[in-house]
This record gives sequence, C-alpha cells and structure tokens, in this order.
Amino acid sequence: MSTTYVLVTIFAAAFVAFSAVAVFFHFKFVVEPLAQYGVPRSWWPWLGTAKAAGALGLVAGLFVPWLGVAAGIGLVLYFAGAELTVLRARAYAHIPAPLLYLAPVVASLALV
Repeated sequence: MSTTYVLVTIFAAAFVAFSAVAVFFHFKFVVEPLAQYGVPRSWWPWLGTAKAAGALGLVAGLFVPWLGVAAGIGLVLYFAGAELTVLRARAYAHIPAPLLYLAPVVASLALV
C-alpha cells in the first residue's frame, strides 16, 4: 500500500464526509440547490447517510481492501447520480459540484 494511496483515500473520505455533514446540518450552499433540483426533503437524510457510509467504507478499505473498492464504486454511482440530477434540473452552472467530490474517489480507486 503506497503513501499516495493512503493520502488520496483519506482526503477523499474527508471530502465526502464533509459533504455528508453539510447535508445533515442543512448547510445553505448544499440544501438550496437540492431543493432547486427537486430532490424531496425526505431524501436528504438518506443521501447524507449514503455519503457518510461511503466515507467510512473508504477508510475501512485501508485495512480491508475489497471494502474500500465497494465503497468507492458506491460513491462513484452516487456522484454520477448527483451529476444526472444536476443535468436533469438544467442547472448547468452546478455541473462541476458533483465532479469535485467524484474526482478524489476515482483517484482513490485508481490507486488501489
């Protein structure tokens, strides 16, 4: 296991965990766009939980590699879905947002 892999994975997990916390605590810059995209408020806790579980899975993957890969794949699917939601809402200025979270997760998977 390389130092680069560990650092990138910890960064990815922290970044995704921050995103989960932002949903749980209804940070304005996160929940206002969700409402604009038409994401039901009842889904928000589930979305935050999925991100938190993915972040924990990435960290656990440092010790159990298959778990990290599974978490990474789940997060790639999650953020791909987020990107599709942004596109469906025609919020073209927001296209980079999910990609910023997706990039370190993909980098972590590439380094496994």
